[in-house]
Amino acid sequence: MSELRQNQDTQSERPLQRAIDEERLSKRPRSIISAYIALTKPRVIELLLVTTAPVMFLAAQGMPNIWLVINTLIGGAAAAASASVFNCYVDRDIDAKMERTKHRPLVTGEITPRAALIFAFALGLGSIFWLGGTTNWVTAGLTASAILLYAVFYTLILKRRTTQNIVWGGAAGCMPVLIGWSAVTGGLSWEALLLFLVVFFWTPPHYWPLAIKYKADYDAADVPMLPSKVPPTNVGRQMIAYTWAMVLCSLALIPLAPMGPVYTAVAVLAGAWFLFSCYALVSRAKKGKSGTSLKAMKVFHGSITYLSLLFLAVAIDPFVLPGFW
Repeated sequence: MSELRQNQDTQSERPLQRAIDEERLSKRPRSIISAYIALTKPRVIELLLVTTAPVMFLAAQGMPNIWLVINTLIGGAAAAASASVFNCYVDRDIDAKMERTKHRPLVTGEITPRAALIFAFALGLGSIFWLGGTTNWVTAGLTASAILLYAVFYTLILKRRTTQNIVWGGAAGCMPVLIGWSAVTGGLSWEALLLFLVVFFWTPPHYWPLAIKYKADYDAADVPMLPSKVPPTNVGRQMIAYTWAMVLCSLALIPLAPMGPVYTAVAVLAGAWFLFSCYALVSRAKKGKSGTSLKAMKVFHGSITYLSLLFLAVAIDPFVLPGFW
């Protein structure tokens, strides 16, 4: 009888022990490779590459050399990773104060600051010499400028000093457009500069909705992101102004390039849709909505959809009715 009772107790304890074991496993430190990858902010890299390849198709007015595209994307990804690691190194003190970033490897101690700094320099220098050797030195120079813009101009100089930090610091995120264009042509042109401005004006209405959601984080870290200093209504109005500038630049590309029917349709329709989402955010803010009811993250995700669609159209357009205009 006692043996039966012991067996029953053991069986009843197994699910509990399994749950404890699973919890312990979930709390184990990530592998060292995963930690280094996390430092590079892979999602940011993906978004930057979305703007690089399509511009190469436009610059080539068709299909560019496939190895040129691959080499440019490899170099661009390494450069973006380098800038992100530098950012994590400099911001490790404020990352520790923010819920969104407190699990980054430099905060948890999975990677030492010295190791991260070496990793950042290796990625950065590697990307510059890789692009210099596989594309051209104009592209390599633009890549070096992109790393400096993000790591020094934004992270070290602007981020902790001005509410417009993401506006001017966002110039680093526009550089992949110029990098992709110069890799194909060896130089720059008005088409590339217009697409640069599209991404430049897109950055504030893209990032500020995220900053609205994480306002408490920025307050805790004492980072003067605009949404932590002014009401959502004011933020929304500035978003609308930047979105109008973005849409106008995207439309100005149509006669300049010139662009065909695919790009024209996407630029008009997607631009109108994103403008509407920004106006809707302001409307909700005026009604006193806050938190999840403000739906700021809906605008954030919408901005990514807008940019992806627009640059997909940039890539497709050269192959559709080349003599349309």
